[in-house]
Amino acid sequence: MMTRRPSISQLSQTLLDTCICHKTRMAARVVTRAYDEALRPTGLRATQVSVLAAVGVRGAVSITALADSLGMERTTLTRNLRPLEQKGYVQLAAEGHRRSRVLTLTPAGRAALLGALPLWKEAQRLITQRLARQRWPVVHDALAALAQEFHPGRHS
Repeated sequence: MMTRRPSISQLSQTLLDTCICHKTRMAARVVTRAYDEALRPTGLRATQVSVLAAVGVRGAVSITALADSLGMERTTLTRNLRPLEQKGYVQLAAEGHRRSRVLTLTPAGRAALLGALPLWKEAQRLITQRLARQRWPVVHDALAALAQEFHPGRHS
């Protein structure tokens, strides 16, 4: 008896239906668009608000340490910092000890972050509401566990 092999179309559909990477990236794009739309009046994107918040939490921080804490490649973070630096929201000090460049949040950056906070909160509320409050803790914990498990700085 001859077994029928699945077609490339069937295999591809299975991949799309079951691929963790694909599903996570789709969800990330949808969520990012929702935050970007909510933050549009500030002129900031969701990724920029996250960077400003991370610098605000850490104070003076090296780009490498900030990239690690955000789970980003250093080059990607550097690209994302350029518009924030041009707007005067962050200041990148010259190389210092151990040739590390230190990043700080400026007063304008603090003001921009504070201005974005109410819009961020509303986006957070709407997304949480759409996920239904019962599902959000499960999604949150699963994403946090996934990020922790595969974080580049984590040692097994």
